[in-house]
Amino acid sequence: MNTRIYCLNENQEENREYLEEAAAVLREGGLVAFPTETVYGLGGNGLNPEASRKIYEAKGRPSDNPLILHIAHRRELDSLVSRIPEEAELLMKKFWPGPMTLIFEKSDLVPRETTGGLSTVAIRMPSHPGARALIEAAGLPIAAPSANLSGRPSPTTARHVAEDLDGRIDMILDGGPVEIGLESTIIDVSGSVPMILRPGYISQEQIRDLLGACEWDPAILKKPGEDFRPKAPGMKYRHYAPKAEMVIVEGEWERAAKEICRLVSEQKKLGRKVGILCGEETRKWYTEGLVKTIGTRQREETIAHNLYYCLREFDEADVDVIYSESFGEGALGAAVMNRLLKAAGYRVIKV
Repeated sequence: MNTRIYCLNENQEENREYLEEAAAVLREGGLVAFPTETVYGLGGNGLNPEASRKIYEAKGRPSDNPLILHIAHRRELDSLVSRIPEEAELLMKKFWPGPMTLIFEKSDLVPRETTGGLSTVAIRMPSHPGARALIEAAGLPIAAPSANLSGRPSPTTARHVAEDLDGRIDMILDGGPVEIGLESTIIDVSGSVPMILRPGYISQEQIRDLLGACEWDPAILKKPGEDFRPKAPGMKYRHYAPKAEMVIVEGEWERAAKEICRLVSEQKKLGRKVGILCGEETRKWYTEGLVKTIGTRQREETIAHNLYYCLREFDEADVDVIYSESFGEGALGAAVMNRLLKAAGYRVIKV
């Protein structure tokens, strides 16, 4: 398959030709990768079972891992769900459009091929103007997981998409680097109490301030069992992972850095190429290995924005093992650590 790549700009009128071509691909059952404010998504017609199967095939994604439907307007939600709780209305009014996905009981219009066989459906309204323009042009809800091979770090640039999916999909819309760099917060509103299934840019504190109650799903920060059935993307399988073995070293900054330095020296003696993922505050302590500074803990959004980009840079450098500091502080700490733990396969050294 020849994957066409088109560059978008800030003027949506000038993008019209590319967007119309992409919309036609979606209506005909094809796949288009496109930018959102979180990461790049791999889009297909969310109401077409065959398009959903193509998404799973292109990504190498397990078919019980649900897809997220993307809509452009609140009115498009009504036909896709069977019930809209009051809590969902409050959340949508506050955080849509934006990096928040809600899980509802689905309507009969949504095929189970899109929901991973579940009776619930995940729905999001992105704030990215290019994404919204594409949804409007297509005239249908777009099912879109991250536009990468299953298990790999999510793509934050069109180049990352092409690295994984060139030749596997019809088209890539290049909108430049994304704004946030982490996937949306997923909140299940189909039960009695709203529950966060995947942490993201919208924090638990923000949700609790609005609703008064919001629980964590136990699978967020610990490895689920083999019989666990995911209700949202990113809950069960290894995700966001670089090619190299990855280990998180958790503890007070200087003590953790000393342990990482010791581990790096050991690995170098074995002839292995080592990567280190650290914050700006601790960069000065590392004198060996390939060091990637993810951002500053004073501005945690920089850590979220750069995480996947740094992991892919380690892939390009062909390192054998990566040691990462822990980044659990702040409002985005849970979201960053959720991604790091899954990327590391839950391998953690506490010092």
